[in-house]
Amino acid sequence: MEDDGGEKSSFVIGLIENRAKEVGVAAFDLRSASLHLSQYIETSSSYQNTKTLVHFYEPMVIIVPPNKLAPEGMVGVSELVDRFYGSVKKVVMSRSCFDDTKGAVLIKNLAAKEPSALGLDTYYKQYYLCLAAGAATIKWIEAEKGLIVTNHSLLVTFNGSFDHMNIDATSVRNLEIIEPLHSTLWGTSNKKRSLFHMLKTTKTVGGTRLLRANLLQPLRDAETINARLDCLDELMSNEELFFGLSQILRKFPKETDRVLCHFCFKPKKVTNEVSGVDSSRKRQMLISSVILLKTALDALPLLSKVLKEAKSFLLANIYKSVCENEKYALIRKRIGEMIDEDVLHTRVPFVARTQQCFAVKAGIDGLLDIARRSFCDTSEAIHNLANKYRQDFKLPNLKLPFNSRHGFYFSIPQKDIQGKLPSQFIQVLKHGNNIRCSSPELASLNVRNKSASSECYKRTELCLEALVDAIREDVSVLTLLAEVLCLLDMLVNSFAHAISTKPVDRYTRPEFTDDGPMAIDAGRHPILESIHSDYVPNNIFLSEASNMVIVMGPNMSGKSTYLQQVCLIVILAQIGCYVPARFSTLRVVDRIFTRMGTVDNLESNSSTFMTEMRETAFIMQNVSQRSLIVMDELGRATSSSDGFALAWSCCEYLLSLKAYTIFATHMENLSELATIYPNVKILHFNVDIRNNRLDFKFQLKDGPRHIPHYGLLLAEVAGLPSSVVETARNITSRIKEKGMKRMEVNCLQYHPMQMAYRVAQRLTCLKYSSQDEDSIRQALHNLKESYINGQL
Repeated sequence: MEDDGGEKSSFVIGLIENRAKEVGVAAFDLRSASLHLSQYIETSSSYQNTKTLVHFYEPMVIIVPPNKLAPEGMVGVSELVDRFYGSVKKVVMSRSCFDDTKGAVLIKNLAAKEPSALGLDTYYKQYYLCLAAGAATIKWIEAEKGLIVTNHSLLVTFNGSFDHMNIDATSVRNLEIIEPLHSTLWGTSNKKRSLFHMLKTTKTVGGTRLLRANLLQPLRDAETINARLDCLDELMSNEELFFGLSQILRKFPKETDRVLCHFCFKPKKVTNEVSGVDSSRKRQMLISSVILLKTALDALPLLSKVLKEAKSFLLANIYKSVCENEKYALIRKRIGEMIDEDVLHTRVPFVARTQQCFAVKAGIDGLLDIARRSFCDTSEAIHNLANKYRQDFKLPNLKLPFNSRHGFYFSIPQKDIQGKLPSQFIQVLKHGNNIRCSSPELASLNVRNKSASSECYKRTELCLEALVDAIREDVSVLTLLAEVLCLLDMLVNSFAHAISTKPVDRYTRPEFTDDGPMAIDAGRHPILESIHSDYVPNNIFLSEASNMVIVMGPNMSGKSTYLQQVCLIVILAQIGCYVPARFSTLRVVDRIFTRMGTVDNLESNSSTFMTEMRETAFIMQNVSQRSLIVMDELGRATSSSDGFALAWSCCEYLLSLKAYTIFATHMENLSELATIYPNVKILHFNVDIRNNRLDFKFQLKDGPRHIPHYGLLLAEVAGLPSSVVETARNITSRIKEKGMKRMEVNCLQYHPMQMAYRVAQRLTCLKYSSQDEDSIRQALHNLKESYINGQL
């Protein structure tokens, strides 16, 4: 396989749909040799679920059938790709290539796990569309890339993305998980970062990709989350283990996960005329992979030594499954019989070329030894030529860099050149303060040197053929090693590193319950707290008995930041990381929905209000009982009466569910909801008024707080005539008076129900409490006294 260029995506995905609005997705990762299959009902006419998956994979190729089976009222996946993913290569394959029967057979043969373990018999009927997409994807990869997938080498997952928390593409953008909405912060020279950039201290490409995947699709399995948190507990309490792992992980090559490609895929046997120049590059990559694997296996005993005393389940399991596995020593022994012990993986181009030419031990292949001598002779001749030019043309600072594509060239500082360059130098280019050039002699030697190295690669490939076939038999243990190294990189170099660089106890371990409350004490925004040293922490409490919080306050008081903060803390907790809070207990969230911002969407010809309604409709259609919904204003972009009516009815609909909702608004009339519905809690951001100016405290407090006419204050500052502002003040005071009378009536009418509900809420919280029996008995006694005295 070709190098995919570091962190650049290596996914090829196939998309297909039927008239019942079902979509099948097959995502093939060429880098890690894995196939992820998903099938779901597309509930949104704008394909929000499909967009979320495509955004997650960031494919380099999308394969679709001809656009004939789009459901009524929907554009079809082919048109979707044209509209929103114009920069991605689109491949249209005939309908016959999307064969679910062939897909099932292929996956049965290629999957690393047994078909029974995959549940293929069950999935065959349930997920026929994604199997069809898988058949087309594998067929295109084998034809386009000129390779055959090795049997029993693929890591296959079914419906993988929906085993994790789902965050739609709009919410990913709103929460600034991967990219910040604005690159700079007003009034500062600091660059604003996303959550991904904040945690991106991983050392390997695979670790970085795993971190991104976890942030976009956090875990939903509490057992796995707690296993990661236990691992972090041990790393934070055992400095020797933490620093030991940090040092040893650096000894593993950065591209260790890429080595799998060359053992999971076999190149098709083709003639030299068909393969062309590309064959030399592929041989070079194969040799590089064997050297890289040798370097990784050499570092494994050091990892074993550090993990031997680890106590947490995750680290102990890694030690048992990887460090005690004898297959790695057997592979290393086979490599040692063929590969020279002094050969190491390196990224310096000419050193890497030399290592690859001399990878196989001397004496194994006579023709290889002859090719090596030719390679050495031409390399020496090139260096002798450079020395000759230094003396003949009085260029003592002439350098001889090497480029993988063009070979050797000369680099001469401009200050050393007096007048014109001698006529021997050709292909002259200015590069900074240097002149880059070549000469006919150097060009000739480069061709001979490249030819000798190509012959070395060809002979080396023949020598390694049996070794590579033997390694392919145990490809599953290499897959395991790559997964383990990526996971350790993320846990140690990202999570543990982020926690260790903060003051003690600034980040704490979150607790998880099955159906308990979401309680965050003194939570902080993980990104902004690193920029502002005086960041004000705030709390949140949501439970089944109090599942909606309405946050009020004027513009710039901190509402949007608070909403973002809660979501980011939940995401951090569910990827298995500590969170920026004094204490937190959460129930596992299955989806995060956000409705933030007011921007026209010109691409889809949608006004601000239409965009709001589409986002809200998507939430209503997909929300579940374990979702977290965050809404920053609703209905502002239409008439005040319609906007208020929509906001009120949406709140009533969400209140009927068990989902947790945080609703930020300027509409003070929405606080009436709390007088009717006992499961609504009103909070406000504290603001003082001094000399007709707002003094923001950014502190969240209970209950509604009426900031008298803060909109009028801002209008007055903006320069509106005083008569206009005074008239507006009279009108709003009359409206306010009517609203207060209505709230008083509601309070009297619903007070008994409110009291009973608050008792139920306190009892629900005590149900999930971890306190001792005496403390709970005392809490029940206090609750009884408060109820009798009407002080709840």
